[in-house]
Amino acid sequence: MKNSVLVIVVGIFMTVIGTSLFYTIQGGSQIETLFRMLKHTGTFVGLLGIGVIFAGFLLYVINRSQPEINNNFDT
Repeated sequence: MKNSVLVIVVGIFMTVIGTSLFYTIQGGSQIETLFRMLKHTGTFVGLLGIGVIFAGFLLYVINRSQPEINNNFDT
């Protein structure tokens, strides 16, 4: 369960970094290629972060402890 929480935290960090890269760089027609590449990288990292959060959530759900099955129906 600790691994899934770590994956979720990394995904949140990636999403925050990607969002900050995307929104802090102003777009326009005269933007330099380096800044344009950084803005596109921010988009890519942010979307990957959302996927990593989803993967961590799925790991958390899969690795939960299952309740024991009670096979004694006489009581």
